[in-house]
Amino acid sequence: MMTDHPNSHFGRLRLVAAAMLLMALAACAAPFKADVSRFQSQLPAPAGQTFAVVAEDPKLAGGLEFAQYAGLVQERLAHLGYTPVKDPAKASLIVRFDYGVDNGRERVRATTGMSPYWGPWYGPYYRPRPFGYWGGPWHYGWYDPFFDNGIDSYTVYTSGISLKIDRAADGERVFEGKAEAVSTSNRLQYLVPNLIESMFTGFPGNSGETVRITVAPEKK
Repeated sequence: MMTDHPNSHFGRLRLVAAAMLLMALAACAAPFKADVSRFQSQLPAPAGQTFAVVAEDPKLAGGLEFAQYAGLVQERLAHLGYTPVKDPAKASLIVRFDYGVDNGRERVRATTGMSPYWGPWYGPYYRPRPFGYWGGPWHYGWYDPFFDNGIDSYTVYTSGISLKIDRAADGERVFEGKAEAVSTSNRLQYLVPNLIESMFTGFPGNSGETVRITVAPEKK
């Protein structure tokens, strides 16, 4: 039986294809990491507290997709001991929830020798935050989980959720938090549940502290 020598044209193509497959599998298995910032002021204990989850963005209100993600938030708060109600007028706490993902940015790794630097930003951790939905200036120190896996060109997306809790009686804000992540996926069905899980890991957390939360990778 004829076999391709590793140095032949077809042999090299097979080696390249195998390497690309291994890199793709490694990327799929990468854990989901999110930066979570939380602030709280007199967040009431769960005993006797009711809540309703509403859309921060009116355009999302009534949508089936929003209802699915809001249901996950509701489950998390109920697990903590808060009591969900459907009618915000009957809730003691109003939970305002929002989510989104940007349009993505291409990343091209251009290394020379053993240098870890790439692109025009002088280092692997210099990342822009999106100027669209999530806004914000250039951000130094953003985590990119795909820098070291050998991919030369790929697209990364920044996703995020926000969670705000107000007292219904006087409208006073008692909690607000954001969870943001960079990944090669832009599927909200994957991103939002992971971001919610990150938000409620160690909830409500230490006020004013930003932590990195790691959750399981996307299942294929």
